[in-house]
Amino acid sequence: MTSVPFIAIEGPIGVGKTSLAKKLSSQLDFQLLKEIVEENPFLGKFYDNIEAWSFQTEMFFLCNRIKQLEDIKVDYLNQNKAVIADYHILKNMIFAKRTLQSDKFEKYEKVYHILTADMPTPNIMIYLTASLDTIQKRIKMRNRDIEKNIKPSYLAQLITDYEDYMSEFEMMHPNIPVIRINGDETDFVQYQEDLHQITTIVDNHLKTFAGE
Repeated sequence: MTSVPFIAIEGPIGVGKTSLAKKLSSQLDFQLLKEIVEENPFLGKFYDNIEAWSFQTEMFFLCNRIKQLEDIKVDYLNQNKAVIADYHILKNMIFAKRTLQSDKFEKYEKVYHILTADMPTPNIMIYLTASLDTIQKRIKMRNRDIEKNIKPSYLAQLITDYEDYMSEFEMMHPNIPVIRINGDETDFVQYQEDLHQITTIVDNHLKTFAGE
């Protein structure tokens, strides 16, 4: 785990990870790391036919996220510059377990562990949750063409998968605080007070991290 502040934000599709990362990056003056989504040439086909396009989609995401983290590590964390990311590399395993057939998942898992062996680990995790109804509304609101064919059943499965993943993460990394935010009750995009409450919580964790 890096000794420089490195915050990751996680949660299901459409829950508001990038919006929160942008706002906290501005508030805290941290370098922003945004995951590559729409640049994935397989993603639209993936939502049309998950079984046929899952391996290509997951491998593209893995390779690009590894490259991003390597750049962040060299250019910022190693230079004692704080970073906030709108994803955690471990999310790859959530999606891979859900979408890949067993033989392809075995291959993917081996590659994943090799490539992520020396990747920087965040020292604070923000976990955004929301109901299926809220997530569907936000996906519709942002109106991305590649997301128009996402099935509600797929989103519902991801919500459950993320809950399981975060419980496992907390067990595996008891020294990394997880800040849970309920997206059904909190709207940090429209309400400054909600954003202020989140920023205050993060600030308190950063003070603890810095030993203040």
